[in-house]
Amino acid sequence: MTSQRKYTAQRGFFSHDDDPESWDFRATTRIDLGLLDRLYPTDDASEQEGLTQWQRLHQYIRHLNAHDKHKQYKLLYLIRHGEGLHNVKEKEVGRAEWDRYWAKVPGDGIVTWADAELTANGEQQARSIAQVRSYLGDGTITAVLSSPLRRCLRTTQLALSPEAGNPVPTIKEKLRERLGVHTCDQRSSRSWIAKRYPSFDIERGFAEEDVLWSPDRRETIEEHIVRSTELLDDIFDGEYGDYIVLAAHSGAIMSLFAATGWKKIPVAAGAVYPLLVCGEKVQRAG
Repeated sequence: MTSQRKYTAQRGFFSHDDDPESWDFRATTRIDLGLLDRLYPTDDASEQEGLTQWQRLHQYIRHLNAHDKHKQYKLLYLIRHGEGLHNVKEKEVGRAEWDRYWAKVPGDGIVTWADAELTANGEQQARSIAQVRSYLGDGTITAVLSSPLRRCLRTTQLALSPEAGNPVPTIKEKLRERLGVHTCDQRSSRSWIAKRYPSFDIERGFAEEDVLWSPDRRETIEEHIVRSTELLDDIFDGEYGDYIVLAAHSGAIMSLFAATGWKKIPVAAGAVYPLLVCGEKVQRAG
């Protein structure tokens, strides 16, 4: 028998529960991240005076994690990177033409979007994310994980810099966008990343060159969901604490939604989307 986890996103905590499943919709950052004003089973009227809604939520999560050894709860702050150069080109030519031709080349002779950088607007979006930190209070981000693609690294640097007192970011391959074909999703070398972001940690086993990306084959959605589930395994088995920022991509976030049974909700560039996830140990035949 092998021990595995089933991951389930929890309802009843954030107003994003009401988000529609529509490609015409984009989830944006909400005031207080959409935290619902509600009661928790751990509330005690004699002790709650002065506690914020966030502090009461954290108290409840601690209670959940202390009372069932088979279940573990982690609050994930999912950040989609700010607008990238590739996003602008896709809007210009349309999705069909982007997928047919432009996504497969590194640029148009004027703009290069291979491992795309942020636009000026994307950088401003990333700086705005830093304001979200004021909602959460001290000690409520226990780890910061980032995709190694340039647009996510820069978003993380501007939004949650370790120099500003945030946890040192860890760069993880499993947070990447769908692999293959699209040049914007081919990462830079390990040496380039280490030189450009010296204050970030790079996970063990991180290859010098991008061995995961292929110009000829695009990772399937099903394969991406498997990779996202492996990422959740890393998070729940690791020492990242219970309040974790993931700086990622639209497709990576959608894949995490699928891995946790959440709705298919497109997230806007530069938005923060909270997701409380339960990892339950289950016994399956190995």
